[in-house]
Amino acid sequence: MAGETSQLSPIGVFDSGVGGLTVVAALRRRLPDEPILYLGDTARLPYGIKTAETVRRYTRRNVDFLVGRRVRAVVVACNTASAVALDGLDVGLPLWGVVEPGARRAADLSHGRVGIIGTASTILSDAYPRALRRLRPGLEIVSQACPLFVPLVEEGWHEDEITEAIARRYLEPLLERQIDTLVLGCTHYPLLKPLIQRLVGEEVRLVDSAESVAETVASALGGAAGRRGSTPPEHHFCVTDGPERFGALARRILGEAEVSLELVEMT
Repeated sequence: MAGETSQLSPIGVFDSGVGGLTVVAALRRRLPDEPILYLGDTARLPYGIKTAETVRRYTRRNVDFLVGRRVRAVVVACNTASAVALDGLDVGLPLWGVVEPGARRAADLSHGRVGIIGTASTILSDAYPRALRRLRPGLEIVSQACPLFVPLVEEGWHEDEITEAIARRYLEPLLERQIDTLVLGCTHYPLLKPLIQRLVGEEVRLVDSAESVAETVASALGGAAGRRGSTPPEHHFCVTDGPERFGALARRILGEAEVSLELVEMT
C-alpha cells in the first residue's frame, strides 16, 4: 500500500512566481505520466531582491507546504532559493535545486568563457561560479545581475521593445568579454530565450536551467517510462496571490485552455 501511495503522489515544484512553470513544462516533456503539484509564492515575489535569511525562511515554508501535500519529491525551481537556501535543508525526500544541473551543463558545453545572468541575490551568492569552478577550474566566468527581467516576465512583456532595450543593456558587458556560453540563471529567463538568443547571436549557447534540472529529475526517477496509466496525470497549481493573473500566464506558458488553480495562504 505504501508503494502505491508513493506512485500516486505528485512531484512538488515551487518558485516565487510563473518562472518555475518553465521547469513544469520541461518535466512534463520528460515525465509525461507524472502528476505535478506547483506552488507559486506570488505574494512574496520577487525573491531576488530579498536577504538570504528571508529567502531561506520562505524556502523552508514552501517546502514544508509541498511535503504536507504528500509529494514524493521536491524541485526548488527558483535559482535564488537554490543558491542560498538548499544547504542543510533536509526534508526526507529527494530534493533538487536548479544551480548544480545548470552548472554541469554549462561546464560541458563551454569552450572557456561562461556568462551567467540571474537575480541580484543569485549573482551575489556566487553559487554558479563556485559550482563551475569545481567542475572546470580553468573557466573564465562573467556574471551579470538582471533584476528587471523577473517583473517584465511576470507582466508578460516577453518581446516588448522595452524588454529588448533592457536586455541589450544587461547583455552588453558579457558580449564584450566574448562569452561562448550563457547560463540563464533564473527560471523566469527561459521565457525570454528567443529575445536573448537574438541579442547574443547563434554562436553563444544558452543553458536553460529548467531543462537541465528536468533531465536530472527524470534520470533519478526512472525516466519517462516510470508510470503508465489509462488516464492522464492531474497537475495542480497553488499560488499565494493573484490567481487570475497567474492563471492567464500559466495557460499561455503551458499551452492549455484551463489549469487547476488554488489560492493558498502562507505564514
